[in-house]
Formats: sequence, structure tokens, C-alpha cells
Amino acid sequence: MGGAVSAGEDNDELIDNLKEAQYIRTELVEQAFRAVDRADYYLEEFRENAYKDLAWKHGNIHLSAPCIYSEVMEALELQPGLSFLNLGSGTGYLSSMVGLILGPFGVNHGVELHSDVIEYAKQKLDFFIRTSSSFDKFDFCEPSFVPGNCLELSPGCSQYDRVYCGAGVQKQHEDYMKSLLKVGGILVMPLEEKLTKITRTGPSAWETKKILAVSFAPLIQPCHSESGKSRLVQLRK
Repeated sequence: MGGAVSAGEDNDELIDNLKEAQYIRTELVEQAFRAVDRADYYLEEFRENAYKDLAWKHGNIHLSAPCIYSEVMEALELQPGLSFLNLGSGTGYLSSMVGLILGPFGVNHGVELHSDVIEYAKQKLDFFIRTSSSFDKFDFCEPSFVPGNCLELSPGCSQYDRVYCGAGVQKQHEDYMKSLLKVGGILVMPLEEKLTKITRTGPSAWETKKILAVSFAPLIQPCHSESGKSRLVQLRK
């Protein structure tokens, strides 16, 4: 997915193009995108592609196209103090942008299947914290990344105000994803080839909006241990 807007020479020009094409529509989202340089989440030898509106994948490392992240950030309707769960948190690029909006009283959790990607994300987060000038303008809700399969969250896991899943969700897992939301919360995920926004309007009431057609790799199904038991992912606020 991607290719919807022109490439930029740098991060700011990419954001200008996303604004002009109406992918970025609110000031808060614009500020977060400008504060986190997309190229810093690429391997050095691939940085020249960072400002193109294209997805990037190298081994287990993956970044969605800028136009997709823009739609996700806008659909989440983020506000300071909310709790956020990123399922398939990857490089931590999205989680870092979200953290700038959530501020010091938010919760920012990521679950990632691949341990090498978690290490990569931690390195990128450390670099961002050490080098970014954004903290003059933002109070940061630092993301924490937990290893595991997002389909195996502990039943005692708290519900969240905002949830994003970065892999294609099979129809049979839709209710599981919805169960992670507080009433009033928003879930954004690829469902049946459409980026979908689901708002929990009551204990058993939902509003669903299809945002745009997307192509995401599907969620990886859990692998059970030799004992036949799954490894539950523990998330603590």
C-alpha cells in the first residue's frame, strides 16, 4: 500500500504532502508526525526511501506507508491521558508518535511477536529520547514493548481507550479485538481488506466505519508449547 502522495526530500516535506492530500487533517496529528522523523526507523542503508509514500519491509522489520499511518492516527482520535494498545508494535514508530499526544498521564503499550523487532524498537526509542528536540513541546508517554502473540493476551488484561492492530485481522478474531476496548473506546484494524474503525458505544453496542482498502499480512496464529498450553501475554498498567 502507499504511493498516494509525492515523495518528500525530508520528513517535513513528506508531512506537507500528506496534509495537502488530506491524509493528515488535524494539528495534533501533524505535530506528532513532524516530531518523529520516519527515516530514523529505517536501517541506515535504506534511509533514502524513508520519505516515499511506500511500505518498507526488511526481514521481520516493517513500516506501513505514511498515508496508512496518517489515516490510523486520525481515526484513533487521540487525546492526552488515554490508554493505547498497539498490537504488532513493530519498530515503535507509531507508538512514539502516539506517546507524544498521550502525554505524562497516558498508557502506551505495544505487543510484538518477534524478539529481534522488540530490540530494534528499543534501540530506536532510546535514540529518539536522546536526540529529539520534541520534548520542548511535548510531555512524552514512553511506550513499553512486550513480547508475545497479540491473540494470547492474559484474560486479566485491562481494557484500553484506543487499540490499533498492525496486521490483517481474520473475521473470527473480530470479537476478541473488540473485547479489548473500554466503552467509548476506538479500535482501528485491517479487517477483510479494509482499514476499519470500530467505536464501542455501549457494553454490547458498536459503530463500524470502513476507512479505505488496504493489504496487510494476516495475524500469525498462536503456536502452542509442547505442553499444549499457550503463553499468555501479561500487560500491566
